[in-house]
Parts: sequence; structure tokens; C-alpha cells
Amino acid sequence: MTYYLQIVILALIQGMAELLPVSSTAHVIVASKLMGHDPSSPQMTFLLIMLHTGTMFAVLFYFWPRWQPLLFPQQPVGEASTPRSRFHFLWMVILATAITGVLGYGLIKFIENVVLIKWLGHEKGEVEHLFKVLPLIAAALFAVGLVIIAAGFHRVRVEQKHLTVWSSIIIGVVQALCLPFRGFSRSGATISTGLFCGLSRSLAEDFSFALAVAITPPAIVREGYRLLKDKDWHGSSELLQLLLPGLVGMAFSFGAGLLALKFLSAVLEKGRWHYFGFYCVAAAAVVLAVWQMGY
Repeated sequence: MTYYLQIVILALIQGMAELLPVSSTAHVIVASKLMGHDPSSPQMTFLLIMLHTGTMFAVLFYFWPRWQPLLFPQQPVGEASTPRSRFHFLWMVILATAITGVLGYGLIKFIENVVLIKWLGHEKGEVEHLFKVLPLIAAALFAVGLVIIAAGFHRVRVEQKHLTVWSSIIIGVVQALCLPFRGFSRSGATISTGLFCGLSRSLAEDFSFALAVAITPPAIVREGYRLLKDKDWHGSSELLQLLLPGLVGMAFSFGAGLLALKFLSAVLEKGRWHYFGFYCVAAAAVVLAVWQMGY
């Protein structure tokens, strides 16, 4: 199988799975291992970030018409007795993202410096080392599957049409907990948390993907910095070699992402959110089977 064909396959997997609550990274990691690649290497994690960038543009293209009245309302949102800021949605995105950044960064550093180096004796602590631990990915998939199933069957008497500070904080915390653990779907966890908080399905979806766009650029910077620090890095020549396949992957993940978003919105609005949870539980079993095969 040629390298570019592998890139296209990974991009299609990434594009479809990234925007569905089934953990795209878990799927791409398993696929890359089956192709003989090391998913924890700086080159592969950089490629994953390029694929994430493609899906980020798909999110922007798909959600922008829905976000415009939320981000830039023409008049205060809500009743006259409880007026809201014109930019309430934007402020809630900033709040949740700030919480994710602070808590997520602290959690990653704890895993790297305490768990990996001090407790497990790794010479160099990088959270990306967890990307190739398939039993951990399977456990994360199983856990998020249970969360999605529970959220799918959860019912509230009155849905909230607006975000509250409390719900934004909770979603920001949950998103931070997803960052180090591949398999614990970020969109699955954040949309499910929104449903538990009583948000309407469409608002939970809008907010989750707005947060996805907000955290993608810092992730790109982090992986770029990690690549530059790698001892096997060969400078601009290697960057060019990685950039072209990454751009090809971006294009395919963009197209696949748009299809995935249309499917996700349809399933969510029809109240079949729990189906994704059943899929994650089944996928966890598949990941364990792949691990047992020696990958």
C-alpha cells in the first residue's frame, strides 16, 4: 500500500470519526498501527494534527450559519427580565476554553512528569506515549460509550435554550479530562455533558464544536513544537516532506467531515444519541482484539 493511499485512508477515517462521538484518534491510531506506523512518533502526531485541521475547517464551514445568530445576535438574547450579553455564547466559549486550557495543561503535565517519569520510570515523559497503549484506548472507548448511552436515555422536563456559566464550566472541565486520553471522545463527552446539563440537543452540539475550533490551534502549535524538539528532526526538508501528505490528508478529512456532521445532526435531532454509545462499547472490544493480535 503506497504512503499516499495510507494518508487518504487515515484522512477518511479521521474525517468521519472526528466529528462523530466515537473517538477519531482511537480509530486512526489502530489503523496506523495496522499499517505499521508508530502513532506516538512526532511525525504521526503531526499528521494527525493536520487531519484535525481539515475537520476543523469542515466544522467552520458547516456550523458558521448556525453560529452567526449565537455569536453576533442583533438584540439581547432572553427575556426582558433577564437580559443577556449580546456576546453571551462567545463569552461561554471563552470561559470553557480557558478552563480546558488550564486544567488540561495541568493534567498533561501531571501525567508526563509524575505518572510517566516518576511512577513508570520513562526516560522522557510525553503524553503521546499513551497513544500506543491499546488497552488504555479500549478502556477510554468503553467509558465514553457508557456516558453517551446514559446521556442518550437522559430526559429533562424543560430544555435550556441558553448556556449558563455553570454548564459552561462543567463542559470545560470534562473537555480537559478528554485531552490526554485517546479513545475518550471529546465530542461525545462534551455533547453528553451538555445533555446532562439540560441543554437542547442543537445547543449542546453547537457549543461542543465551537469548543473544538477553539482548542485546535493550540494543539497544532504544541505538535509543531514537539516535532521541532525531536532529536530525529531534519529541519525544513523533512517539514516539506510531511507538509504535502498532510495537506492531501486535510482535503480528504474536510470532505469526510462534512458528511459526518450531516449524519451526526440527523441522529442527534432524532433522539438516537445512545446509538453512538453502543458503537463505542463495541469498538472497545475490537481495539482489545487488535491488541491481543500483537499490534
